[in-house]
Amino acid sequence: MSGLSKGIRTIEIAVKWDPSPAGAPATDLDIVAATFPQSDPYGDPAYLVHFDSRSPDGTIHLNRDSQDGKGFGWDEVMTVELDRLDARYARVVAGVVIQQQGGHRTFVDVRSPGLRIREGYTVLAEDDFGGVLGASAATVAEFVRDASGAWVFPPGVHGFDGDPAAFAQNMGRARRS
Repeated sequence: MSGLSKGIRTIEIAVKWDPSPAGAPATDLDIVAATFPQSDPYGDPAYLVHFDSRSPDGTIHLNRDSQDGKGFGWDEVMTVELDRLDARYARVVAGVVIQQQGGHRTFVDVRSPGLRIREGYTVLAEDDFGGVLGASAATVAEFVRDASGAWVFPPGVHGFDGDPAAFAQNMGRARRS
């Protein structure tokens, strides 16, 4: 990144999947984002954004929410305005959670899942969750401030298996190698 770069500014995180077969319980994936303060970037999130919520300052919001994958194109879309996020925040971590109505579900149970992360028209990452098929949730994006204060994106999808509420509280913790 050159000294003239402003870093990543506004991100769109999008998820899509095909509906469940006729007669089967609906499949519902949700995008969740958590912000972490400079004072404790791997501790508890300062706040979470998910369906039925948005960030206190309006910088992170869910634009589209599907409960069954029957949308056209991208079923869930979240916008993260990193360039407007207060300087007290060091990290933003985003994840995708499979709602667990109708029994335990993992990504292997989701028909044709897809993920796209982009800034404007530039695609930063795409994934099909193939590396986390046994997981019921996954972190899909981590945005961190570098020494200059610019936001950077180290890509990677990391699986988690457990309760959606536990995922929301643990998705930003440091991963063990």
